[in-house]
Amino acid sequence: MTRRLHPGGTSLIATAMLLCALLLCGIRVAAQSAAPPVPPPIAGQAAKPAAHKPSRAPSDATPTTIALPALPAMPTTPGTESDRVVATVNGDLILDSDVDQEMRFAALLPYGEAEGPATRSRAIDRLINRDLILQQAHLSPQDEVSTAAAKADLDALRKDLPRCKEFQCETQAGWDRYLATEGFTEETLTELWRQRMEVLEFIERRFRMGIKITPAQIDAYYQQTLLPQYAAQHARPAPLPAISARIQQVLLEQQVSRLLDDWLQSLRAQGSVVVLHPGEVAP
Repeated sequence: MTRRLHPGGTSLIATAMLLCALLLCGIRVAAQSAAPPVPPPIAGQAAKPAAHKPSRAPSDATPTTIALPALPAMPTTPGTESDRVVATVNGDLILDSDVDQEMRFAALLPYGEAEGPATRSRAIDRLINRDLILQQAHLSPQDEVSTAAAKADLDALRKDLPRCKEFQCETQAGWDRYLATEGFTEETLTELWRQRMEVLEFIERRFRMGIKITPAQIDAYYQQTLLPQYAAQHARPAPLPAISARIQQVLLEQQVSRLLDDWLQSLRAQGSVVVLHPGEVAP
């Protein structure tokens, strides 16, 4: 005897078969280790209810292995060190690149301000001293030197730099080319010059009282120190009246150096200044 299907029964069975197929695709791995799949119902017959089966003991068959995609390998060697801390000044870091920059900056100064041979140890000492002075200067009620003031001072200075003449530094393009050969940008040099002006102003306020630079001392420095320096570079400095104020600043720094050294030594003792050698780690 032929059974009649309920109206709409065919579409319900087809839909059920489609859902089962989708579910079986998602759990195929689990189904392989469990009971065998139940065959789909035959069209025209009602699905038989699944018979209750007792639970089976765990199978001894080897479980299905799922291969995971390989992850990219981690680097086997540490990265290359790009910079190194050479000193700390009350928490401020001085890097190896700062030392390189300071040596280039000292070589650029036109009036013999960086005394002694250009060594890394001298450059580190200058950076430590500059940090200590700037830290104290920022504690004092004073106006900071503006970037505009530093730029104006540099605009006047570049007329007196010996090598600037061959680059025509009076033009912006020539000034940029000259700075590039020295390893600077105008922005970087202006900030260094601004800090230098702050240091000089602080030194002048704190130590200049009672120190007088005479015209004879300025003339002697021009004749005995500055002219030989420019002659070695096959150049001639500006006339003495045009640069006497700058020479006075240099001589002032030299005159107060003993007082400044004593003061800086006390700052080092009161604070925390650590010079690190290669292989040492900053605290």
